[in-house]
Amino acid sequence: MSVTAAAGFVAAGVHCGVKADPDALDLALVATDDAVAVTAAAVFTTNRAPAAPVEVSRGHLSATGGRAAAVVLNSGNANAATGSSGRQHAEHTCALVAEALGCAPEEVLVCSTGLIGIPLAIDAVAAGVPPLAGARSAAPAAAAAAATAILTTDTVAKQVLVSRPGFTIGGMAKGAAMLAPDMATMLAVLTTDAAVGPSDLASALGAAVAQSFNVLTVDGATSTNDTVIVLASGRGDAPSGTVFRDALAEACAGLAAQMADDAEGATKVVTIRVRGAASPDDARRAARKVADSQLVKCSLYGADPYWGRIISELGSAGVTFDPDLVSVAYGGVVVCAGGVAAVHDGAAVSAHMGQRWVEIVADLGLGSGEATLLTNDLTPGYIDENMRTS
Repeated sequence: MSVTAAAGFVAAGVHCGVKADPDALDLALVATDDAVAVTAAAVFTTNRAPAAPVEVSRGHLSATGGRAAAVVLNSGNANAATGSSGRQHAEHTCALVAEALGCAPEEVLVCSTGLIGIPLAIDAVAAGVPPLAGARSAAPAAAAAAATAILTTDTVAKQVLVSRPGFTIGGMAKGAAMLAPDMATMLAVLTTDAAVGPSDLASALGAAVAQSFNVLTVDGATSTNDTVIVLASGRGDAPSGTVFRDALAEACAGLAAQMADDAEGATKVVTIRVRGAASPDDARRAARKVADSQLVKCSLYGADPYWGRIISELGSAGVTFDPDLVSVAYGGVVVCAGGVAAVHDGAAVSAHMGQRWVEIVADLGLGSGEATLLTNDLTPGYIDENMRTS
């Protein structure tokens, strides 16, 4: 269950000194086992203050026509809001990795995550690249080290494995807060041995992100560094139809669910489903309004099925809405029907609200539009983590 599960890939994770803790891994590598560039695709943050690594990786993918031999990632520093020197540091990191592996600098993609507005400790990164390259391996332990080295406020590493006849997809990700489209801070690197062309790989990744990371919101904040990268070695079969797209979507959904489950301070992972909307876009907007509501999140933390707050958010979402048609259910138990309280099994609702995973379904009663978002409750733990620079 790792980013090296697919044929043709190696990984590594080491401590280089970006993080002060000498026991904390903070530099990771995912690369082809022969340092030869393969088909690659990426989706980046839509934040208009993109970090230097985002700008550099975009440029490298454009220069190579969608090919890459390696991805290098550091944690502990986002290298964001660092100006021209930040871009120079990102390019220098790629050049160092390219020299160590024996590929071209533009065939290396770079990611960073951590504190914003603080210069990257480039000397520490430079010192860490040789041992990082030397440690690369296809072994699960090496992949686990890479998945650990990209963590910031995460409490656990996040890995995924999806197997289909003839090909495999493996991946790793980090993310515990600032998770909001487009995308849901997060980084993800996926690898596959499927034989997939550049345009098909990019299309499949875009669709997978739309169904996974882009339907995850922890706090409504979009990071400067969000990046999802997929590399395809082509050493397996060429999947037909939608087999590969479905498998990649499953892998991304698995990583997104792990991020939601590890969100900062969260005690609940909440699925918000909106049905019966006048259009799919209305459903998405309504679901996001509920998912991002601090009042709803506080109720979830208190395990209080206060459906009135949900009705209020739906009514203010700017979508077609009729309060006399809406219904709300917690864990399949309808608590509101026709816009008013419904007789229901309170014990069943309380039992559902006490679980780690909670589902809320709102039916607007207007059409066939549907949307689903994944979110969390708002807790004192989240405030403790974010009331200072972290």
